[in-house]
Amino acid sequence: MKIENLYPTDELLGLIDAFSRAKVLVVGDMMIDEFIWGKVDRISPEAPVPVVEVNRVTHRLGGAANVVHNIRALGGQVLVAGMVGADDKGGQLIDMLRMIDVDDDGIQTDVDRPTIIKTRIIAHHQQVVRIDRESKDPIPQRVTDGILEYAESVIGDVHAVVISDYGKGLIGKRMVHRLVELAADRDIVVSVDPKVVNFPLYQNVSVVTPNHHEAGEAAGIMIMDDETLLAAGEKLLTLLSCRYVLITHGEKGMTLFGEDGSVVQIPTAAREVFDVTGAGDTVISALTLAAAAKASMKDAAVISNYAAGEVVGEVGTAVVTADRLKETIRFAINAKESLLTRQRKGNAGK
Repeated sequence: MKIENLYPTDELLGLIDAFSRAKVLVVGDMMIDEFIWGKVDRISPEAPVPVVEVNRVTHRLGGAANVVHNIRALGGQVLVAGMVGADDKGGQLIDMLRMIDVDDDGIQTDVDRPTIIKTRIIAHHQQVVRIDRESKDPIPQRVTDGILEYAESVIGDVHAVVISDYGKGLIGKRMVHRLVELAADRDIVVSVDPKVVNFPLYQNVSVVTPNHHEAGEAAGIMIMDDETLLAAGEKLLTLLSCRYVLITHGEKGMTLFGEDGSVVQIPTAAREVFDVTGAGDTVISALTLAAAAKASMKDAAVISNYAAGEVVGEVGTAVVTADRLKETIRFAINAKESLLTRQRKGNAGK
């Protein structure tokens, strides 16, 4: 099977302009990403660990909430369904959503579980340690019921659904099955940012977006070259009976597998990679929003590749705006045209 290379075109810019007319429902594990920023000048006398002198603390939307933030930053309309704890951080997360004009009608509250917080301590632009505060207890049935009732009430108003699975217990078989069923009735895209342990749940979705480690583990194939990459992609398509599998390779780009046998390689768009935190959220956000705006999956994948290329150039959870994305794609198009012009001149001089 031949791998086709795919590059940006002017048509992508028009698709980004259409983002504002698309509405996406995001369902998944919501959390707050907390960043403690500081510097290290010495090692603790108590233990062989660095002493971080804290300069500032910032909070950003994380997990499924970061997917929501990405879609809003790109100009899309978004609805969200998820869960927070009945605590101060849950209230803070809801306030942060409201600040980007996203309502909390689809958010359930559980008095027995804390709001998920991932705390990263950053010194000299390097992550020193991460601290997770969460509960691994089963999700109450009433929370699942509430989320599905909300999804059923709004599904007629959306153009796509994102399932953002961080493996925190919210995404289960019943949840996925019902969301796929609702979307199938209206012929809209269901995309999944997956967790390996839950791969068997994602039957009949439109597209899954594992990184190459997740894809290899889920397929039972160690991805080492084009041959093993092709084998893993084809196996996942078969296992999930889905239309597309988009495998991301970090600084090496992406590969899109289609149920029609097509395989498209999308070269990296990242100029510098500082931090991959939240990059998967950006990929699923831009991919799904583009699909909701009627882009082909190939064009949607290229757009998501450029969006991810921007956020990995920043430290911490980040988002990219539609204007910045268009600027980046224009730069890539001009660079490609300049290269082709030089090549033609060089050939003409021979």
